[in-house]
Amino acid sequence: MAPYSLLVTRLQKALGVRQYHVASALCQRAKVAMSHFEPSEYIRYDLLEKNINIVRKRLNRPLTLSEKIVYGHLDDPANQEIERGKTYLRLRPDRVAMQDATAQMAMLQFISSGLPKVAVPSTIHCDHLIEAQLGGEKDLRRAKDINQEVYNFLATAGAKYGVGFWRPGSGIIHQIILENYAYPGVLLIGTDSHTPNGGGLGGICIGVGGADAVDVMAGIPWELKCPKVIGVKLTGTLSGWTSPKDVILKVAGILTVKGGTGAIVEYHGPGVDSISCTGMATICNMGAEIGATTSVFPYNHRMKKYLSKTGRADIANLAEEFKDHLVPDPGCQYDQVIEINLNELKPHINGPFTPDLAHPVADVGTVAEKEGWPLDIRVGLIGSCTNSSYEDMGRSAAVAKQALAHGLKCKSQFTITPGSEQIRATIERDGYAQILRDVGGIVLANACGPCIGQWDRKDIKKGEKNTIVTSYNRNFTGRNDANPETHAFVTSPEIVTALAIAGTLKFNPETDFLTGKDGKKFKLEAPDADELPRSVKGKCTTDHISAAGPWLKFRGHLDNISNNLLIGAINIENGKANSVRNAVTQEFGPVPDTARYYKKHGIRWVVIGDENYGEGSSREHAALEPRHLGGRAIITKSFARIHETNLKKQGLLPLTFADPSDYNKIHPVDKLTIQGLKDFAPGKPLNCIIKHPNGTQETILLNHTFNETQIEWFRAGSALNRMKELQQ
Repeated sequence: MAPYSLLVTRLQKALGVRQYHVASALCQRAKVAMSHFEPSEYIRYDLLEKNINIVRKRLNRPLTLSEKIVYGHLDDPANQEIERGKTYLRLRPDRVAMQDATAQMAMLQFISSGLPKVAVPSTIHCDHLIEAQLGGEKDLRRAKDINQEVYNFLATAGAKYGVGFWRPGSGIIHQIILENYAYPGVLLIGTDSHTPNGGGLGGICIGVGGADAVDVMAGIPWELKCPKVIGVKLTGTLSGWTSPKDVILKVAGILTVKGGTGAIVEYHGPGVDSISCTGMATICNMGAEIGATTSVFPYNHRMKKYLSKTGRADIANLAEEFKDHLVPDPGCQYDQVIEINLNELKPHINGPFTPDLAHPVADVGTVAEKEGWPLDIRVGLIGSCTNSSYEDMGRSAAVAKQALAHGLKCKSQFTITPGSEQIRATIERDGYAQILRDVGGIVLANACGPCIGQWDRKDIKKGEKNTIVTSYNRNFTGRNDANPETHAFVTSPEIVTALAIAGTLKFNPETDFLTGKDGKKFKLEAPDADELPRSVKGKCTTDHISAAGPWLKFRGHLDNISNNLLIGAINIENGKANSVRNAVTQEFGPVPDTARYYKKHGIRWVVIGDENYGEGSSREHAALEPRHLGGRAIITKSFARIHETNLKKQGLLPLTFADPSDYNKIHPVDKLTIQGLKDFAPGKPLNCIIKHPNGTQETILLNHTFNETQIEWFRAGSALNRMKELQQ
């Protein structure tokens, strides 16, 4: 790590080298952006390939996946001394991620360097300062008020120095990274110990201190002791109550909290394909608890599916082209090998007070009685960065639904922490959140919350002996609630849910029965849930309409910020983000470019959306931008309340299908004519004529919620224009 007394000239020289490193991306075979938020920063698989080939020729042996990615990012692959566990490597990470607690000092140090902009793509995520008290919305409002100064500093510093900013409530850093920034083969460093979560998407993602992050943001090569590689060979298939969490709980029991120190844990073998991408992320996330540098899985069809479902099919296609560099070489050698047969793996629960004290769920009650641990479970907590995926929430809801069918609710208190706004909104849409509330749960903010001790716990006094079960990653003494007498156990979300319903550590859902409200005994069936939402398509929040992050610096420049219009939304026609058909040229292109083409040629255009269009932030730019680029109407099945009002104030027409099934009658190349605007009146539907390319046409009805004042806004072009008229 470089000392911060370095002269600015040295830093600028280092930055210059890094700028050349990035600029050379222009010559790669396929230019695919790292993320939707950084369209001019490209994935460098060509450079990864070149470096791997140099190192393979030097070492003259097969390489592990970990070695390929790490050595593929060497600053000087031709001359770097390489010996596992001994030499120090000088590396060029692809990007940096920071959570809000550590980002404050990191940004202050970067500012002191005098550099004008970060040298690599970097992001800040506001997830650590939100305390769990009453529930999601109330806790978020309180956090924004208490931490306003911190959030303002991080947002403005990020805007000035080119660092993306994810506001409080957007989600936990590691889930946001997985959904938006991680990709196979990436080398990412993050200022949080659970950064390895990104290994579930085939990247080498390493937790570091803030000063290391500053080095990388300043363009200085990052030093890492050449890691050893521990291979974990998985055979068999996950099934029943056994989950991905049980893999890492088992590994923790084998290696202990120190067994992975100085090593990358690399999972491989035929059993890998039975684990979802988010399940792999869970395993990598908790790998931090065995002291590992990071953990990683090889690229496979599960990752390809996840990338495609999260609007990154172009990255998946590029990864397929370079797949040989994203899996281990046949015959590669590991420093240690562990084998786990997933067919034989049983549900585990680890604790208390340490994450490597492993027990099969079937045995923990007996052990607890022997050790004098409290059997009654006071609180069950699911979510956190480790286990808050759509699949996790779905499996927990599947357990809760069975209990509700028999008239039962949780005997223990029960909390749910979604990993991101995308997860929260999707589980709300698909009914999972309501099922978890119905069984007695409270949905907390999309933040770290109790997992890191941000929990204003009221049900016990400090010093009172009690037991909690969580789907988190750590359970050290006092970690969750500052009470040294809280016996915390970690397990999978579905086991937490089952134990919270039963209320005791003595319950084994694989064999034991519950008694329903009618007095009849029943046994919970093993939960099953979709790995990913069957519809990703159809969700369009204000983040999809007007992305934040690096775009925040353009909020005072409407034309510039309009270049982010709808770049995060999925086009139902091709399943891609920021790719729509130009009805005139028939070519696919970015949404802002297509809208500007229409505007230039005097063509009015509309957006067709699904349910709850514009949910999330109250972001006014999500209404300003479509108006600026020539949009006339937004037609959906339903709107989020605030966004609907914002559209009206900007002179746009937020309209809804009188018959929601009419949504399916409109196609991307159709021409629409909205009739009745001359006689526009409150409560009076409008006719919409749909003209299809084959010459046929049909008429549908569109509803609206305009009152007289809002109709005046529309006729004047906006609420502001109407106000000016009234002042004249």
